[in-house]
Amino acid sequence: MPLFPSLPLPPPPTDSVVEDGELSTVCYRPEGLDQLLQQTKFTRRELQILYRGFKNECPSGVVDEETFKLIYSQFFPQGDSSTYAHFLFEAFDTHKNGSVSFEDFVTGLSIILRGSVTEKLNWAFNLYDLNKDGFITKEEMTDIMSSIYDMMGTSTYPCMQNDAPKEHVDIFFQKMDKNKDGVVTIEEFLESCQKDENIMQSMHLFDNVI
Repeated sequence: MPLFPSLPLPPPPTDSVVEDGELSTVCYRPEGLDQLLQQTKFTRRELQILYRGFKNECPSGVVDEETFKLIYSQFFPQGDSSTYAHFLFEAFDTHKNGSVSFEDFVTGLSIILRGSVTEKLNWAFNLYDLNKDGFITKEEMTDIMSSIYDMMGTSTYPCMQNDAPKEHVDIFFQKMDKNKDGVVTIEEFLESCQKDENIMQSMHLFDNVI
């Protein structure tokens, strides 16, 4: 079962990099590179490349949910990515103000690409915990799984049955809901994932993305 989102990254510019001064030329002024170097696990050049791609897609320096969905849909034309993009946007929108800044984007991306296993699993838990109450319910997991199958489309899963997301969720809860109370806590989530070889292998899928 996929724990992590497919994350389409902007293509890096060929040779150009972003100078520090360029960070103040957009309507929204992001924090300086030095601060982002401390907050993330990216190098200065990686941050420059990511910023150039981000600004190309979002000239104002921030992206709202509708723009985020539009960008995301370009990478998954074979299905409907709108619901999954909504969940992903909520995970990146850490300030809950309806927009994702460059800082929000690279902070989350740094965890997904360069974070420790525990950091990655905490981020995944937050993604699946849709109402942010500290628990994952079967309903929340079903919503996520259904949105993933919708995004990938029937061309990816031509023989997929309609009840496949529910079956995946039932397997998930059988493994993770240790005390059988109908919800999965962060402790149960971390313990179960760290014992699952397939999940642990997936932790390293993005190690060399940038």
